[in-house]
Amino acid sequence: MADASPPSQASADAPAHQHTNGSKHTNGTHATAHRNTPPRTYPRADTAGRADRVLGGRRLAAMLPDPAGARPVYRHLARAIGALILDGHIALHVRLPAERELAAALNVSRPTVTAVYDLLREDGYAHSRQGSGTWTTLPEGHMPSGVTRLLGSREAAIDLARAAPGLPEETIVEALARVAPRMAAHVHTPGYHPYGLPELRAAIAERYVRRGLPTLPEQILVTAGAQHALTLALGLLCRPGDRVMTENPSYPNALDAMGRAGLRTVSVPVTDTGWDVEIVESTFRRTVPRLAYLIPDFHNPTGCLMPEHERVRAVRAAERSGAWLVIDETLTDLALDGPAPPPFATHAVPGSGAGRLITIGSMSKTHWAGLRIGWLRAPAGLVTELAGQRVATDMGGSVLDQLLALDLLDRADGLLPDRLQQLRDQRAALAEALTRHLPQWRWHLPPGGLSLWADLGDPIATALAEQAWEHGVRIESGAHFATDPGLFEQRLRIPYTAPPDTLREAVHRLATALPAAQDRPASSRRRPHWIA
Repeated sequence: MADASPPSQASADAPAHQHTNGSKHTNGTHATAHRNTPPRTYPRADTAGRADRVLGGRRLAAMLPDPAGARPVYRHLARAIGALILDGHIALHVRLPAERELAAALNVSRPTVTAVYDLLREDGYAHSRQGSGTWTTLPEGHMPSGVTRLLGSREAAIDLARAAPGLPEETIVEALARVAPRMAAHVHTPGYHPYGLPELRAAIAERYVRRGLPTLPEQILVTAGAQHALTLALGLLCRPGDRVMTENPSYPNALDAMGRAGLRTVSVPVTDTGWDVEIVESTFRRTVPRLAYLIPDFHNPTGCLMPEHERVRAVRAAERSGAWLVIDETLTDLALDGPAPPPFATHAVPGSGAGRLITIGSMSKTHWAGLRIGWLRAPAGLVTELAGQRVATDMGGSVLDQLLALDLLDRADGLLPDRLQQLRDQRAALAEALTRHLPQWRWHLPPGGLSLWADLGDPIATALAEQAWEHGVRIESGAHFATDPGLFEQRLRIPYTAPPDTLREAVHRLATALPAAQDRPASSRRRPHWIA
């Protein structure tokens, strides 16, 4: 894809790799330049140049890890580009930037980039056409990463890669019977609802009102899940090269969406004890991100719950920087050891930060991901802009799924207590199994959510995931939750969404696979992954 112009000359002149993590902040000059940039209300993402299949130098640089300290640099960069091609972050048959352009974007010498391209061609990730540049391809015998392996030969594998509960059979059968008459009434209409069914928008708005946040139906956009809501927000509010603040670790699919949009992430750490709000404030002040994405409620993957006083400080910091806040509340209702927290937006000052705060919700974690129903709450004008963007991709969601969601939300007060008790029992079973079979691992019991964040003590998570697959367990290394390569190789996110006996068996298999993972490193061949 062609490069979009960055929001300021200061960010254009800076090497792209300086903005890939929270420890490499920009200086005051960059912050001043952003503050002097004319405000954009609801900018559309730049779509120019998509047809010419060209990847710009600044965009590619923003996708690559910092080469500082890597030896040799050219091999480090070539491996990273090859991995991006395998993962699908860089499409096939796309022209890579000219050597001089990429060298300037990365702040490296042109011979270094020449060596990178030579190695990519040697390994089969690129080929050159006389007079037309260097183009991406796949080595012979390789397949792009995807879901084939996960959904293919081992359907009996225990799935610990996706933290998503199932829905009781009788619940969905009864709901289908109840919504049938409503569905019959809709079939005489065109069935397109870009904003979502009016009655579902009203029900979601009322849900916020009951939680203490005044909300009108006009402030609600129904989406095909929370990921869809985030992608729409990123596409409307950000342009390639914009800085986005996120937590580290964070939800992999959210990080993937940011990477595919060509955004530069600046991260703030989330540890077993939670957030350092002073780092959050400093990052807002020093980097002036266009947007920040936070998961304050039972954070995925750590399970941490942000204290109320830290929420207030985070909102104030975002208001001062002028950043949009996207708050992921998909796990909010899954409070296992106390009441669910109020909406994050209740801490915004009316008329200031409240106008730049978007809240994302979903049925996937509380009910069933198969419904593909999510939503976002935002200012009504922004909802209108987002609905217009949404029409270009899917015209509107399934009427049947929305009617089912409406029925389940109407009965949430009766369904949720049983779901929470089920999760408590499963969490207890997982904790007991880990204590019994893997006592050397360290972890904290999360106060809510769907998973715990285990510390293995050694950087063997990828190797263990490979060995676990051979033992019939599907799980992914904590490295997939990192904003920067090489982090969290000693971590695993372990969901407790399966029945207790299944969780006990899964932990037993992990313990059985552990010695082989400790004895030999992970293979160089990339294993396809899919995390939810």
